[in-house]
Amino acid sequence: MRILYIFPHPDDESFGPAPVMWQQLEQGHQVYLLTLTRGGATKVRHELGLSVEEMGDVRYKEMLAVERVLGLTGMTVLDLPDSKLAEMDPREIEKVVKAHIRQIEPQVIVSYPVHGVSGFHDHLVMHAVVKRVYLEMKEGGSDYLKRLAFLTLPNKTEQPLQSGKFLMKHSRPDLIDCEVKLRPEDIEIMKKALNCYDTYQDVIKQANVVESIGDTVYFELYQEDHKPPLANLTDGL
Repeated sequence: MRILYIFPHPDDESFGPAPVMWQQLEQGHQVYLLTLTRGGATKVRHELGLSVEEMGDVRYKEMLAVERVLGLTGMTVLDLPDSKLAEMDPREIEKVVKAHIRQIEPQVIVSYPVHGVSGFHDHLVMHAVVKRVYLEMKEGGSDYLKRLAFLTLPNKTEQPLQSGKFLMKHSRPDLIDCEVKLRPEDIEIMKKALNCYDTYQDVIKQANVVESIGDTVYFELYQEDHKPPLANLTDGL
């Protein structure tokens, strides 16, 4: 199957889904990544003395290293305005996302849930855009689209997970439809993907990414309800 991951920023693919992408490639699926921005607006640029454009070039090169580590079938990185997706006409974002979906014709699309995991506004815009495009294209006859999945974290505590400076959002247990178990080698791949982001190592440590993910990656499946949860995003298709 063809699986397309759509995220707004560099490193979104490595903060959780990278080991699942690796598994899917190992299973013989085609795995594609579409990233809408080059992530140049990050505050890290101030520490490095770089402009938004220069930081975007640095992060793009880091993404190329991730592409090689994971062995992705294909990767496209656009240059929409980082941290300003909420200020754009959403129809313009929808247009580029739709064009890419038409090019790939994936059976499964993966993006962020309604809470965006981190709550960052670019993530929230991404959710709304992908969901609208998915539904519009299915209604328009794009029958190859079979499943829309949202990468998430499980709500296992009474309070949101406070990890360093990051307040992570969660999905209720009843909303989680797929739980992908990670092997030690999958976790090592995630670490290698994260290590590609040389300029983001402090952020990665503050977020406790590897510890937060643990040995399972969780997904909501749009308009599906699976109890017990599926073991893979392609199960049942």
